[in-house]
Amino acid sequence: MPEEPGLILEFPLEHYRFEIAGEASSKIKQVVRQLGVNAQTARRISVCAYEAELNAIIHAYGGFMRVRVLPDRTELEVTDAGPGIPDIEAAMREGFSTAPDNIREMGFGAGMGLPNMARSADEFEIRSSPENGTWIRMLVRH
Repeated sequence: MPEEPGLILEFPLEHYRFEIAGEASSKIKQVVRQLGVNAQTARRISVCAYEAELNAIIHAYGGFMRVRVLPDRTELEVTDAGPGIPDIEAAMREGFSTAPDNIREMGFGAGMGLPNMARSADEFEIRSSPENGTWIRMLVRH
């Protein structure tokens, strides 16, 4: 079955590139607002994107975010070449973090990324392994 048409946005996510952290989520929020998505929904989309963006920058060795904006929903898919998440259940708990001290000192790594993504999305899926890194899919209905 062919994929539904929609606006596609793609962003590379580079390890420890904190100077560009938030650029992808800001661009996504701007685009969905221009397409008529209400402010509250655009904020939820932006939270999903920002948290995924930061997790890839902090924990992965590089990654990629693909966003598809459709009339009734926005789909976000993030893949990374990271070390994987050893315990997804633990990582989904608020406050759980494996971020090193230097990242926490910069104000990141508070352990809210995955819980915020799951809470902000209408649908949230995650798969992770040391061999394949992490894959996250989120859907936010408009």
